Amino acid sequence: MPGPANTIPGVLLAAVAAHGEEEALTDGATSLTHAELLERVEDAAAGLLACGVEHGDRVAVWAPNCWEWVVAALAVHHVGAVLVPVNTRYRGPEAADLLHRARVRVLFTVTDFLDTDYVTLLLDGPDGRPDLPDLVTVVSLRGPERVDAVTFQGFLDGGESVDRDEVRRRAAAVTGDDLCHLLFTSGTTGRPKGVELVHASVCRGFDAWAEVIGLRAGDRYLVVNPYFHSFGLNAGILACLLRGAVNLPHAVFDVPAIVERIERDRITVLPGPPAIYQSMLLDPELDPARLSSLRLAVTGAAAIPVQLIVDMRTVLGFDTVVTGYGLTESSGIATMCRHDDDPETIATTSGRAIPDVEVRVVDESGAPVPTGEVGEIVVRGYVVMRGYLDDPAASAEAVDADGWLHTGDLGTLDERGYLRITDRLKDMFIVGGFNAYPAEIEQALGAHPSIGQVAVVGMPDERLGEVGAAFVVAAPGATVDPDEVVAWARQRMANYKVPRRVDVLDALPLVPAGKVDKVALRARLGA
Repeated sequence: MPGPANTIPGVLLAAVAAHGEEEALTDGATSLTHAELLERVEDAAAGLLACGVEHGDRVAVWAPNCWEWVVAALAVHHVGAVLVPVNTRYRGPEAADLLHRARVRVLFTVTDFLDTDYVTLLLDGPDGRPDLPDLVTVVSLRGPERVDAVTFQGFLDGGESVDRDEVRRRAAAVTGDDLCHLLFTSGTTGRPKGVELVHASVCRGFDAWAEVIGLRAGDRYLVVNPYFHSFGLNAGILACLLRGAVNLPHAVFDVPAIVERIERDRITVLPGPPAIYQSMLLDPELDPARLSSLRLAVTGAAAIPVQLIVDMRTVLGFDTVVTGYGLTESSGIATMCRHDDDPETIATTSGRAIPDVEVRVVDESGAPVPTGEVGEIVVRGYVVMRGYLDDPAASAEAVDADGWLHTGDLGTLDERGYLRITDRLKDMFIVGGFNAYPAEIEQALGAHPSIGQVAVVGMPDERLGEVGAAFVVAAPGATVDPDEVVAWARQRMANYKVPRRVDVLDALPLVPAGKVDKVALRARLGA
């Protein structure tokens, strides 16, 4: 069996060759075969060329899952540009920071998602109009014509004069070593870093992913994971093309709506974080008979009770449940369980390394620790990022001279090579599948005029797994109103980052070395 194409345009063309007249993408009334999808992508690629987008330029998509998202993203790759997905939960200042640092030339967005106008959110934020000197065009994928954004149809009309042979030449000129994605992820510095990923890595990595889970042509894949996330983008859009599966985007997770779609659209594949399945199982109105088409689930991103895996099979009806581990810096993939692993292995481990990728657990000197002992997880192989955008120092810190990516996660390897995640060096916590980084949240909250000091930790939450709790010390002469702090934060950061609890202290507890004692803070949560 030949390997996958090593560029995303190549994957799309191969999908058309293998499955041209078969369904590729369905979103409401819009249903496209693979051949029709390619036509739409070429039309949008022509629109990008008409906007002056060159090879290597950055183009952003800030929108919920929809068919236009897929077309826009694949068009970006088709002209050799770099896709910059933007989290739909971001507020205006957060999005503006990413667009500015990535030097984005074209932005695809929407004006009416969950009562939010993203164009207004970006251009008329709480701190005024942002400085975005590189941004030449804003395209509203859905919404009426307006002075500050062209409609999607207007954008496509602008490309009608572009020779389609030039579009195809641009697609053919893309190489496996070219950047395809610039995915922003936070870290201990508190500011999102742009992870640079190349075509060959994601194509090869998610061909392996699709092979391990058994994704196949004709599968009906409900993509609940947001396209802006590496999982929704690579394990969703790309994996469907690699196997000829049908991509069915879903914008907002809601149990009744998900069940309705599973039944109506005969969904066979439903990946997502554990919170999705837990919410379904907790729904008193759930009728498992409506889920009879389901066969495959892929989950991870949080600790998983063994009983959840059992219930996913016996109650929700999945034939196969697979878990895995990866991070943005490893193209979103590193280890995976196999479909025939037992429920305890699937629930309590993150599987073993995918083919041609190495995973070790090491001590502070970088030496492998004995089997079963805790150390830092490191990854080496083709999936490792090229580096961080404009940050060679952080890149060198993350990927050592021998090519090992230091994940900042702690874990153990058993005698089979299966990985267990035990803790995080970077103090990250996961809110419903989204990584939340205390340093980033602390930095944002520190700008509040009434806050003098702040420390953030994760606290347990029955529905989301964990949520943020902030401990603050008032600035001199100020008084902190916890409710007002939460409201202030909601204007400036994504909802999953906003602390659900704010405690005001006279002073933050410190360890002898002078650092904030977060163990003591977590203990206060249970007091």
